[in-house]
Amino acid sequence: MFDEIMEKFEGSPSQQAVIRLLLERGFSVNDQGRVVSGGIEIPNTGIAREADVDRRVVDSTTDAILDDEELRRIFQNISSIPSLMDLAPVLDLSVLTVEVADADEPGIVATVTSKLADASISIRQTISEDPEFTDDPKLYIITDEPIPGDLLNDLSNLDFVRRITIA
Repeated sequence: MFDEIMEKFEGSPSQQAVIRLLLERGFSVNDQGRVVSGGIEIPNTGIAREADVDRRVVDSTTDAILDDEELRRIFQNISSIPSLMDLAPVLDLSVLTVEVADADEPGIVATVTSKLADASISIRQTISEDPEFTDDPKLYIITDEPIPGDLLNDLSNLDFVRRITIA
């Protein structure tokens, strides 16, 4: 789906930068063509600065979104979720990052979370990046307690795992 969305803006790398930012942050576009997070409007100047484009590019991108029925459905229904990853050090939580060889392989999340559950480790949050929205998707698992070394070794030895890091 990500590739299909980006193709609609293939003639404009600047608009693609805006689209990428909207998708990464979970920002929506309301009926008035304003970028919003929930009910909070985000100034186009802020979006432009973050995407490193001119403010008018944000306007033309949101206009194009509203003019395309498929894009309108996507960008009027997207939302962001809060992440505990940045708060983990403050809250004494652990963040397990799993990088895999093939993110399209089924059962990755189930296998990793089952191993944690079998070790009686409570999971506070799981975030799985979509392989269609990022080139190197990762699985992030935030736990209440540190993950023991033997379990880290077991996880590292799974066929689909390319690398594991812990923070």
